Amino acid sequence: MPSARRGEVWQIDFGIAAKVRPALVLGCDIADEDRVLVAVVYHTTALRGSRYEVPLRVPGLDEGGFDAQSLYTIPAVKLIRRRAVLNPAQLKAVEDKVKLWLGIV
Repeated sequence: MPSARRGEVWQIDFGIAAKVRPALVLGCDIADEDRVLVAVVYHTTALRGSRYEVPLRVPGLDEGGFDAQSLYTIPAVKLIRRRAVLNPAQLKAVEDKVKLWLGIV
């Protein structure tokens, strides 16, 4: 099974309805007693100008950004391959929008 790290963007199989697409890994600290799940946020090329979106240019990805409203938890076996890695400032920008969406700020 692939080993993802926080801040990496992976190609992920979300199933028939959501297709195979890139997503940013936010949570992946899995111990023996934990479920083997990964928390991710979709990358999208169809930005709508929402306050929960983070437009980012990331080498290895099409032009677009990350949508904090597309927060998912998926089984780690759905990870296909690593596509990119966000720098710390990019990761913080996405984290800030996820916190805003969840009302944590």
